[in-house]
Amino acid sequence: MDFRKIFDISVPSEMFDKWRTRYCRECFGDVIEHSQLGTGKAALEIGPGTGQATEPILKTGCSYTAIELGENFTEAMKRKFGLYDNFQIVNADFEKYDFGENKFDLVYSAATIQWIPEEIAFPKTFKLLKSGGTLAMMATGTDYEYANGDLWSEIEKVYEQYFRPETQYTCSFTNSNAVNYGFTDYEIRSYYTTRILNADEFVLWTSIMAPHLTLREPYKSKFFEGIRNAVLSFGDRIILNDTIILNMARKP
Repeated sequence: MDFRKIFDISVPSEMFDKWRTRYCRECFGDVIEHSQLGTGKAALEIGPGTGQATEPILKTGCSYTAIELGENFTEAMKRKFGLYDNFQIVNADFEKYDFGENKFDLVYSAATIQWIPEEIAFPKTFKLLKSGGTLAMMATGTDYEYANGDLWSEIEKVYEQYFRPETQYTCSFTNSNAVNYGFTDYEIRSYYTTRILNADEFVLWTSIMAPHLTLREPYKSKFFEGIRNAVLSFGDRIILNDTIILNMARKP
């Protein structure tokens, strides 16, 4: 199996759409301002999944194109955004797809570009951008240690005992290396949000992470039962502090 398709193959699109960590309005606002996106402009989203970072870009009125590797997620995107006149999506591998002479004012990804080798991702996005165009790379990180104290310790015990994924997530990507491929004006911005989940919600959110999807029995059931019981034992409540990270660079 192509591990890049682990989400598309293993998670129903409705479930992925509901539990994937969201990006904030301020982040989208900064991307749109940086790229001066609007009617008459063009944007390319790499690997949109089920569209966690799609609608704010569509609503600018730009010509929006997505390229999605997963067949199921591609169909989910069509159902979700197909009524937008400025929406189009290609079910293909970004690394291999020929975009022809198409050029974009914005090329962006939300927790996707790190699955592509840097030596492919940066030169190809550079080529696809118009002069002055924006490369935006968004990602999220979630901390639940600081706000939950002893609950975090109990969850860590479950990880130590039962977390035995068949495939580890090993993607390595340094966003700042964009400057080594011709990009300029590299910058990074961060935004902070908080969520509160109950035990069942925490299990669902955790279950769609890439390595967790490769858990097999007898560890799988014991792992998810363990983290569920940990949250239940602390009042059926866990606080998640999300950091949304936006890396941007410009093609001269």
